[in-house]
Amino acid sequence: MARNKRKNRIANTLAVCFWLCAWQAASVCIGQKLILVSPLEVCGALLALLPTADFWQTAAFSAGRIIGGFLLALALGLALAALAAALRWVEVLLRPLMLTIKSIPVASFIILALMWLRSAGNLAVFISFLMVLPVVYTNTLAGIRETDARLLEMAAVFRVPPAKRYLYVPAALPYFRSACTVGLGLCWKSGVAAEVIGITSGSIGEALYNAKILFSTAELLAWTVVIVLLSLAFERLFLWGLARVESVLLERSGT
Repeated sequence: MARNKRKNRIANTLAVCFWLCAWQAASVCIGQKLILVSPLEVCGALLALLPTADFWQTAAFSAGRIIGGFLLALALGLALAALAAALRWVEVLLRPLMLTIKSIPVASFIILALMWLRSAGNLAVFISFLMVLPVVYTNTLAGIRETDARLLEMAAVFRVPPAKRYLYVPAALPYFRSACTVGLGLCWKSGVAAEVIGITSGSIGEALYNAKILFSTAELLAWTVVIVLLSLAFERLFLWGLARVESVLLERSGT
């Protein structure tokens, strides 16, 4: 097991090195910094940003709102999925809404949100929430539907209270975990896109927009690296916490 993990780490490191070399080669071949700068120049721009207080305030501003939207979608998606599994009419009622949210482009929602919201500061929260909600709801509901009917019949025979039934947990957890993995990437993409279009003051989106206006390709890519790192860090932390919760729930369910 440890050997496999080590091999995976080595393979991942080599893959990253390969693409960095490809990036460097492409930058040299193009020969125009306005179009594509080298990885070293991006690192230099990032190192110039790190010591500044504005950088940390901007990163915290965007991260707080995007993560907040994700967590809100998680809570409501779970609640609606449980309600839809218990009441058929709720599932029928929500189906057109979820299909509509999944079908409409993110840009359309962003423009509508700019008309609805008084402040662009909450734009990333709303858009992240809206994009993640149908993913969590649909996957969780599908997982609940996969619960073994015989176990549910046994619980009914022995009159187990609904509040103490953990029978849905083993079936729903893989679907919920998959929804979280997809939603974690989706919330950052949609949230930052909302900040760019809305030019939210003090956000990463505004920093990207300003870098584009000033033709600062190195700074633009440096902020892109920041988004990737923040997304990966939160994903690792969240999935680690989710694994802990899963172990407790599976233990209570007896599996």
